[in-house]
Amino acid sequence: MKMVLIAAATATALGSSLAMAANPMVGGAPMFETRNIVENAVNSADHTTLVAAVQAAGLVETLQGDGPFTVLAPTNAAFAALPEGTVETLLMPENLDQLRTILTCHVIANDVMSSAITAMIEADQGSHPFNTVGGCQFTLTQNANGNIQIIDGQGRTANVTIADVVQSNGVIHVIDSVLLPAM
Repeated sequence: MKMVLIAAATATALGSSLAMAANPMVGGAPMFETRNIVENAVNSADHTTLVAAVQAAGLVETLQGDGPFTVLAPTNAAFAALPEGTVETLLMPENLDQLRTILTCHVIANDVMSSAITAMIEADQGSHPFNTVGGCQFTLTQNANGNIQIIDGQGRTANVTIADVVQSNGVIHVIDSVLLPAM
């Protein structure tokens, strides 16, 4: 609990200085700090599959809410790397509960900047477990180059490729793999 509070305080303190820096471009589009997660994501050419899935799952209103949220946002290439037919199957009406679970496993109920993530990983000697809105427990680590990685419930690793994309209701970290819950 103490570590979570320290991380939250660190994220808050760093958030004000990071807000002055320009947000990175994502999917060829500028990301505006005054827009919410959905308003920015719809402009990213790299996140059309994620946006379609969020719409199909009925999560648009939630991700437009006050938050704060941290969204670990898989790219179109990440969804394309899933076994053939997976995305189409998840988008079927009878599978929307499973889709909602997978998508909410990409959301943390707080805005957590990469500096706070790095501090948590270091404080926990190299790996830090965390829980998602969808009830998944994943683990944060760093590779030899210091890049943040997430190990999902199936032991698969996703890399953060673009960190700290500030939103009006949280932050987005772009990742290169879809995170899956434990089976």
